[in-house]
Amino acid sequence: MYRSLIIISFLLINFTTAFGQNQWKLKTEKDGIKVYTSPVLNSKVKAVRVECTFQATLSQFIAVILDVKGCVDWVYHTRSCELVKQISPAELYYYSEINLPWPVENRDFVAHLTVTQNPHTKAVTIDGPAVAGFVPVKKDIVRINGSKGKWVVEPVGNEVKVEYTLQIDPGGAIPAWLVNMFAAEGPLQSFQKLKLQLKKSQYRNVRLSFIQD
Repeated sequence: MYRSLIIISFLLINFTTAFGQNQWKLKTEKDGIKVYTSPVLNSKVKAVRVECTFQATLSQFIAVILDVKGCVDWVYHTRSCELVKQISPAELYYYSEINLPWPVENRDFVAHLTVTQNPHTKAVTIDGPAVAGFVPVKKDIVRINGSKGKWVVEPVGNEVKVEYTLQIDPGGAIPAWLVNMFAAEGPLQSFQKLKLQLKKSQYRNVRLSFIQD
């Protein structure tokens, strides 16, 4: 999922270097959602970290993230999102297009989602790098190739504690101020809508065979 945003909604270049040397600064906090940003070496685009706790099981949360079509309901400025290839219940490729304000061209990407769980702590990691290929480059849409996002989801009683890290090389001509604005506003709105998404009936009693709740 997201996602998005794994997206979103906005992702990462030089992932290891960026997140290994970040100086996180709290950008905004609302409804229990904390959004941090950090400058990244040799990039005008800031890295993002989001922290939040949800009233959900691991299966419920992972089901929402893997529900590709549902991403348009909660991932910030997502115009479309569709499954490209299902490798297994815990691995898939999906395509997404992101709406950007005129006159900036929309962006799109193909992401590779993989879900793994630590059998001892039950913590779940979802990696979602953008990958080349799978979907032809489209006219008037800029393809994002150098990016990566990561979810870490830990069970805490009847809740899950979520940490999401994200940075993007948006490609093409796009003002860094616009991307950095989205970096704060986008995650906050996405996580607010994610809380509502988790309450939908289709996720209420879901159990995933590859997840230990």
